[in-house]
Amino acid sequence: MLTIRKANERGGANHGWLDTKHTFSFADYYDPRHMGFRALRVINEDKVLPGRGFGTHSHRDMEIVSYVLAGALAHKDSMGSGGVIQPGDVQRMSAGTGVMHSEFNASQQDPVHFLQIWIMPDREGVKPSYEEKRFDPAAKKGKLKLVASPDGADGSVVINADAKLYASLLGPGEKAELRLGQGRFSWVHVARGEVTLNGQRLGPGDGAALSDEAKVALEGVNDAEVLVFDLA
Repeated sequence: MLTIRKANERGGANHGWLDTKHTFSFADYYDPRHMGFRALRVINEDKVLPGRGFGTHSHRDMEIVSYVLAGALAHKDSMGSGGVIQPGDVQRMSAGTGVMHSEFNASQQDPVHFLQIWIMPDREGVKPSYEEKRFDPAAKKGKLKLVASPDGADGSVVINADAKLYASLLGPGEKAELRLGQGRFSWVHVARGEVTLNGQRLGPGDGAALSDEAKVALEGVNDAEVLVFDLA
């Protein structure tokens, strides 16, 4: 079964400095029909004005992945980690027993556009940790590149969850496919552009849940960037 979640059905708010869209219930947006999918709890599409951002705040017992689409995002946390991530970078923070962090647009001139993803961990109370890696566009072009996994396979960042995250850049007519194992589920998020997913057309910001499907079959309609989650 394939269930589409259209971009214009998402929650969200425009705070002036922040324009945010929530695929699942988050902050002041609550919809009991959309509380997450399997271990995937949050996909927020955030656009932050130059020099603005999220002040220091706390998290615990959550795997948090940031994926930048445009601009640059500055990160600082209570573990002493810090840096600036840009398109092609994947940042992972395991909040575990608790961590404080802040995220700001690193530019004073240009907005930053990124996805904030939360995945519920397999176990609580782990030691907080941080990791970031860069994935060259060529590694994602016309294929599904593993960027997060439980075991760090294929150079991916490590998350404490039975979940894998793939990223793909697809041009018109380019195809990519992921076979789903028995009892596995998938969520597909179109970050930009248009694709077909198992024959169904999806546009920017659209998402889809796949249950009892043998595969995720993507084809680019125009230049697109897509994230695919393989979930227990």
